[in-house]
Amino acid sequence: MNIQKLINDSKTTIVDVRTEEEFLEGNVNGSINIPLDEVSDRVEELKQMQPLVLCCLSGGRSGQATDYLQSLGCKKVYNGGGWEEVITQQNKN
Repeated sequence: MNIQKLINDSKTTIVDVRTEEEFLEGNVNGSINIPLDEVSDRVEELKQMQPLVLCCLSGGRSGQATDYLQSLGCKKVYNGGGWEEVITQQNKN
């Protein structure tokens, strides 16, 4: 799947898994904040939002969340990497 197309698709939900404090310091336009430690409690909610592009500071936490959600059967979940990288992909549209 082309991550840039996904990021710029209005049907895609961009989820930032950083802490609320990190999110408030800067985030992707239109993204929502679900901190990594809340992902397991919000799986059903996340399943309803697919397709998902997850991001964080560098891609590590979003990678963990992506792997976790995929292990639970979420097929349309992608790791977008760092939130600033996602912004760059948005701006290429």
